[in-house]
Amino acid sequence: MKVLCLGGAGKICRESTLDLVQYSDFEKITVGDFNEEAGREVAAWLNDPRVDFKKINIRDKEATVKILKEYDLVIDGTTISLNDQSTACIAEAGCHGLNLNGFGAEYKYDELFKKHNRTFVPGFGMTPGTTNMMAKYIADQMESVDSVRVSHGAYRPIAFSASITETTTSEYDPLFPGRIVFENGKFIQVPPFARPREIKLPEPYGPNPQYIIPHSETVTLAKYLANKNVKLIEVRGTWPPKNMSLIKALYEWGFMTNPKVKINGAELNIMDAVGAYLMQAPEGKVTELYGYALHVEVVGTQKGKKVKHTMWHTHPTSDGSVKDWENLRAYTRCVGIPMSVGAMLIASGKAGTVGATIPEYAFNPVDVFSELAKRQILMHEEVVPAE
Repeated sequence: MKVLCLGGAGKICRESTLDLVQYSDFEKITVGDFNEEAGREVAAWLNDPRVDFKKINIRDKEATVKILKEYDLVIDGTTISLNDQSTACIAEAGCHGLNLNGFGAEYKYDELFKKHNRTFVPGFGMTPGTTNMMAKYIADQMESVDSVRVSHGAYRPIAFSASITETTTSEYDPLFPGRIVFENGKFIQVPPFARPREIKLPEPYGPNPQYIIPHSETVTLAKYLANKNVKLIEVRGTWPPKNMSLIKALYEWGFMTNPKVKINGAELNIMDAVGAYLMQAPEGKVTELYGYALHVEVVGTQKGKKVKHTMWHTHPTSDGSVKDWENLRAYTRCVGIPMSVGAMLIASGKAGTVGATIPEYAFNPVDVFSELAKRQILMHEEVVPAE
């Protein structure tokens, strides 16, 4: 089989591509990106005879579809704002695929994927993606589920890439429609910094307040757990404390609605200017602590008893003591590797269904966890009586 890594020059998708080189048996692995210089650098860095580069402009649909038709599967590492266009191209080309974000535009191409007998999984990185598998793994052991609380700490610089900058501004935009919780059968919209809850992440991260964020797990888990009588689903997240302080100040001062301002006769959106500054400033490129921490807590009835079942994950430290996990790569590998794992499961026929499908229907959590363990991404769990 042949795979194309769309946006493969990005810092996260290149980790997905490296993982494919190291663990997959794809006969051809192509780095596809609009940035030819960066894309060719990544292809050279991968240093594998199966790897090549192709320049792709996702906004040129006809040309993109023509290229994608040469491949069996596409991993899509493009930004949130491009995922509608990229998924349309993947569906029309008749490829399998998956992406990192899963904000919902992808599902309208369900029938087209089914027509081609192909599987597309929106949102399969750390969160969403691995967190879906953790919640599914726990909930499948329960007769009924009262609550699911998905949490994560993403310890990375605030603006090390365009896609991360876009994610930052999107998730705390007060007008973003997907910042919801599922409560008593209804989806409820909440504002930024809603429902603070202290989550104890594994060391070196520790306890920090987390807030509701607009992630797809709220919707996909509500669908998957419909027969478990689930009453509450909340998804929270945090970034390094310094990042959170900045975002909260920008929100409180009205910046996060991204209003237009005039400067010396020129008009621009203020958050576009803030994002551009952060991408150019040293402060936007570094943080004190790097890595990722997932935490999923499910309360429900298991073997007739009310329990709280918690899962979390660990990975190699970012201090340079483990090769390839130093500094920022402790974060980017955590996000990029699950997308590679998902691609390999689809390629090996282990996806549970065809069409544009939620992660919970696509994969067996045990398959995912066993593959992650080979990469030193380890799951841990605890079951205690619920209070």
